[in-house]
Amino acid sequence: MNTHFERTGALTELTSYPQWAQDMVTDCESTKQSVVRHEMWDMMRKASLSHASTTNFMVGIWPVIERFPAYMALSLLKTRFGRSPGDNLARRWLVRNIRVEQNHAEYWLNWAEGAGVSREEVLHGRAPHGTGTLADWCEEICTGGSLAASIAATNYAVEGATGEWSQRVYESKTYAESFPAKDRVGSLRWLQLHAAYDDTHPWEALEIVCTLMGMTPAADEVTHIGDCIKRSYTSMRISMDRCIEARRYLEALSEVAA
Repeated sequence: MNTHFERTGALTELTSYPQWAQDMVTDCESTKQSVVRHEMWDMMRKASLSHASTTNFMVGIWPVIERFPAYMALSLLKTRFGRSPGDNLARRWLVRNIRVEQNHAEYWLNWAEGAGVSREEVLHGRAPHGTGTLADWCEEICTGGSLAASIAATNYAVEGATGEWSQRVYESKTYAESFPAKDRVGSLRWLQLHAAYDDTHPWEALEIVCTLMGMTPAADEVTHIGDCIKRSYTSMRISMDRCIEARRYLEALSEVAA
């Protein structure tokens, strides 16, 4: 039985959501932390990430940045106005936030340039093998998954974890001061927006997922949504791993050559 859900508590309080959602979020937490606490963010915070790894990151994650409005558009195509409260909520939210996303690709390129990676290299460079794991998964779930699954995997999981890691990096004075003062604000604009903007965005996505699924969805449906969320986190971690592993491979080659 799929009884209707309508949030009455605070947006950012987990207890405002059905018990199944609370349990699902808790179950996914350790997987999310493998992204939020990834070693690459610590390197960024210390301004010790090598140029090779920075390039891997900016080039390898670019497809996700460039395609993110398209992922949301694919979700929008699954909505039908008037079909359900969840559809109506998702439709309004997606239309509004696709516009918000429109400048993020430009801000990413500014960040890359400030970090020493040219716009040309980001746009046309060859991404290291494996860094496309996240982009491939987002494309897959937003194309073939249910509306609830695609929003959970991208707008809840990806944006939620991104909001947390970007806050960790953005609050680092050491990292900020690694950019020339005259370019600092523009270079860090992407980080600034995601550190603040994503504070409520994933909660809004969770509300949509819960409104779509109701108070008592079938157990296998909940398991599927949870698996999609975990796969997003895992794909993020794999992509980050590949950014650093490619650097380590190059370093090992240099040592052998020496």
